[in-house]
Parts: sequence; structure tokens; C-alpha cells
Amino acid sequence: MRPVLLLDLVGLSARQVDAARTPHLARLAERGHMRPMRAILPAVTCSAQATMLPGTLPSAHGAVGNGWRDPKSYEVALWRQSNALVDGEKLYEAARARDPRFTCAKLFGQETEAALGAFPFFDFWGPKAGLPSSRWIADAAIRTLKEHRPTLTMAYLPHLDYDHQRYGPTAPRSVAAREELDVLVGDLVAAADEAGAAVACVSEYAIQDVSKPVDINVALRRAGLLVARDTPNGDVLDPFGSAAFALADHQVAHVYTKDDAAKERALEVLSGLDGVAELLHGDTRAAAGLDHANAGDIVALSAPDAWFTYTYWERKDAEPDFAPTVDIHRKPGYDPLEMLLNPELKAPMLRVARRVAQKKLGFRYLMDVVAMDPTLIKGSHGLAPADPLDGPVWISSEAGDGEDPIEMTSVKERVLDLIFEA
Repeated sequence: MRPVLLLDLVGLSARQVDAARTPHLARLAERGHMRPMRAILPAVTCSAQATMLPGTLPSAHGAVGNGWRDPKSYEVALWRQSNALVDGEKLYEAARARDPRFTCAKLFGQETEAALGAFPFFDFWGPKAGLPSSRWIADAAIRTLKEHRPTLTMAYLPHLDYDHQRYGPTAPRSVAAREELDVLVGDLVAAADEAGAAVACVSEYAIQDVSKPVDINVALRRAGLLVARDTPNGDVLDPFGSAAFALADHQVAHVYTKDDAAKERALEVLSGLDGVAELLHGDTRAAAGLDHANAGDIVALSAPDAWFTYTYWERKDAEPDFAPTVDIHRKPGYDPLEMLLNPELKAPMLRVARRVAQKKLGFRYLMDVVAMDPTLIKGSHGLAPADPLDGPVWISSEAGDGEDPIEMTSVKERVLDLIFEA
């Protein structure tokens, strides 16, 4: 077996690899090969990772998005943690079955934190999200390669994705983030070379410029399909009482309906909503690889320059208490505004300090500092790009043939071939 370093460079496209801005990535591609990779639907984190590891589509592995409504409990949740939710034999399970000596790196352990310091969690998600989280993960991977030499070392470098969503992929800050990412890749490739490891780089999707937020749940509520309960903490989505509601996930939304009549009414309402490009259901949903119980009865796709908000209220006094906070598990949909401080706050860091003090004193508090204006978001993802060069990418340190896009489902076998030198 040959050791392999597998890097997930979230948000990187093949078009963004060039000698001027990303010399380390360009040299790696020149030394081996680079191919565009076809995006899956939805082109979001959990679905893409679950597709690459078992080599199957969401219709088989079940991760139909970053979250879904549980078909039995009706609970709505994003960022579910259990690996058992992804069906199929994963890459590392297949490798262990071939050779029981196979080992796979598990980062973020106590030993790693003892050597590198605590993981900078607030730089991993939220308004501060940025380079320090990627730098820490890269350093952990380098240390793992040097001291433990596992067969497969997997590292996820997230920060490029953050700035691309905040500002759009061509903004100056996003270009700088791409250069920062390239420096990390250079350090990691050097460590892999020293360890005698092959390198494979993937991305899950690439970011597209957007300018149009679409309040899909507000449209369903105005039509009398979505129900929210009035609580002391603001309006709370009622998935049991709603005839239809949407779990918004970037540029894709799973619309769950109570019955056929509700489905037909939802199709009628959403087909006329500005910013909605396509509504998949029945055979078209199956053809898209989303024929699974976890998926919405309708899967809404936004226009290329649009994205779906999770918002289901219209009045400020009905706003749920979690809306202006970083709260990825309570919100019934993805909220990219969690990456931005509210520009209307005159002293946002003073408010943060006040809330931290409240926490330390044992008082109930809300870290209500994130932005609430969806027009501030300039980048999103979820759709397949018109040109594969603007989608995800595969880069390997080893030679390869062809220039056509590869399938995301092929990543598992490609990495296994690197390990077992097929």
C-alpha cells in the first residue's frame, strides 16, 4: 500500500487553478494531472462528501442535502453528525476490507490539540470564519503525516468557501483567500512528499456569483401552506401543521408536502415565484439522482444568480430569537448570513464581549450579532455550473489521461487506485 493525502479544498474550481495565483496547485497539476469534476445535485457539502466516499448518488446514500426532514419523526435538522446516516461502503471501509493493515487519519483529537493548541472553532464558522481554521487543520495533517504515517490522511480546508460566499468568487478578498489556500497546499504537498505519499485534491462544488435572495417559505406561508407557531421566542416553523414548507439549502430547496393536493398547490405557487428556475418532482426528481425518502416531494432549483433563504416570517416582531445568531442546528435551513456581522451594529465586538460576560455570569443570553440582510450575500452554490471548469475539480500528483470532466462518484475508486497502485 502507498500512503495518500486526500485534501478537500472546498469551493475551488478548475478555472481558479493558475500559475499566477495558485502556483503550488498549478505545479501539482502539471506534475500529475487535473480534471474538472461534474457537480452532483445538490452541489452542497454533505451530499458531495457522501457521494465521493461511497461512490454513489444521493438516491442511494441518502444524504440529499446538508439537512432534511426525517421521514418518520418529521424533525427538520441540518448538519447531522452520525456517519451511519450515509448508506454504502465508504472509501476507508473498502480499503480496510482489501488490506486489514490499512489505517486512516482521524484529526482533531486531544493529542493534536495538546501539540497545536485548541482548535479555533470561532474561525471555523460564524462571522470570524477564515484562514486560522484551515491553517490549524493543515498543521494537524502535516503533523499526522510526519509522526503517524497513516495509509490515508484526509484533511478538509474550508476557508476559501467562506469568503467566496460572503463576497463572490472574483472579489479581491476571495482572490486573496485562494492565494492563502495555495500556500497551505504547498506546505501539505511538501509534507506528503517527505512521507512518500501521493496527493489527491478534490472540491465539493464551486461558488457562483449571486444577487437575488428568494424567500421561498414566505411564498408558501402567504399561500396558506406553511404554518408557524407563535411562541415567546418568536415564530417557530411547524413541520407537522404545515401543508408544505421548504428546507432551503443554498440554491436548492427540498419542499415537503402533506398530501397530493398540497403538492399541486405548492407547485402552482412556486412555479410563479421569481428566482425559481425549475421544480423537480416524480420522474424528474428521480432522473436527478434524488429519488429517496429523505428528499422533498418537490426539489426547487434557483436561477443561477439566485439563492433560497430559510426565512418564513415577514414581521420583525415575529422574528425567532435564533435568527440573528449563529445557530446551525435550530434554524430549519441554511443561513449564510451567519458568516457576517450585522453592519447596523455600531460596536459589534462590544456586543460580543457583553454577551460573553453574560454567559460567564450564568445569565441567559443570545449572541445576536449576525447580519439580517440577505442581499449582503454575493456567492452561493448548489446547482451544476454551465461550464464544468466552474465546478468542482480533481487534482492528483500522479499521471493521468484525458481532459474531460470526471464523475464525482469515481473519486472512491480513484483514491483506492492510488493506495493500491492499480
